[in-house]
Amino acid sequence: MDTTATTTGTLQAASRFYDASPALRLFRFALKTAERLWPAFAVRAAYRVFGTPLPLRWVRRPNRLGKDWRAEAWPFEDGGVTVYSPAAAPHGPVALLVHGWGGNAGQMVPLAETLGQHGLRPVLVDLPAHGASAGSVSNLPQFARAIEYVVARLMQQGFEVRALVAHSLGANAAAFAVARNLPVRRLVLLAPPASARAYTSYFAHVFGLSETTRAAMQKRIEVREGILITQFEPPAVGPRVNVPTLIVHDRDDRINAFSDGQAFARHVRGADLLATQGLGHRRILKDAQVLGRVAIFTV
Repeated sequence: MDTTATTTGTLQAASRFYDASPALRLFRFALKTAERLWPAFAVRAAYRVFGTPLPLRWVRRPNRLGKDWRAEAWPFEDGGVTVYSPAAAPHGPVALLVHGWGGNAGQMVPLAETLGQHGLRPVLVDLPAHGASAGSVSNLPQFARAIEYVVARLMQQGFEVRALVAHSLGANAAAFAVARNLPVRRLVLLAPPASARAYTSYFAHVFGLSETTRAAMQKRIEVREGILITQFEPPAVGPRVNVPTLIVHDRDDRINAFSDGQAFARHVRGADLLATQGLGHRRILKDAQVLGRVAIFTV
């Protein structure tokens, strides 16, 4: 696997996104200027921007799942989570489906419908600051706490949470939550990233920030959240995952390298790795082969 090509593709995609908006180009210039003139302010500003899901809430399309889904807004920390459950479904074992950074619950609907056809009760969630949920900023540690909170609330309501299925950064958070003994029986990781630090490096590169600023931003996250981001990586998380695990990763993923999925497969005891080709980072959420394999694994 050519990880250099994958990293280059990720950086090019991110750069194109920021270059497409005049306001974001201006902010990038301002942030680089602040780094030279007022480094402490630049770190605080970088921390804020890094934690802001894009596109911004006011330019996102509404996240409408349709009349077949019932939405509940649950307050959580300084924001909230929005939980979607089938409007008409039996009180059966739950499969909780979690999106990734900048995503929303709607991306998980094809998989939810497939799992529903196999007898599970799919429950979707918009994580804090994403989709319809309250909040303006979030991060990986909060993702993990939100997953733990949603599972606890579902269990309080009398549901068995049979499976946790998560995509991208949500998968990283899900693995961490399961490693902390989250009471689920199956774990599915779809295109998980292996290194949270890599995301801070991408961000710093796109904004032209120095390694000093990047490291200070990472430290600010770790101090505020009370956890080192290395604790989310496969060598730390994998050995503590004690439930059957399926990892799905595409060899052409230009967001999270295929080697990231391989890293989780190496460190999670007994994990199965489904390698796909030509689906990239998001089409695995709709591919019939992937949906079928996940359904068979979770039931």
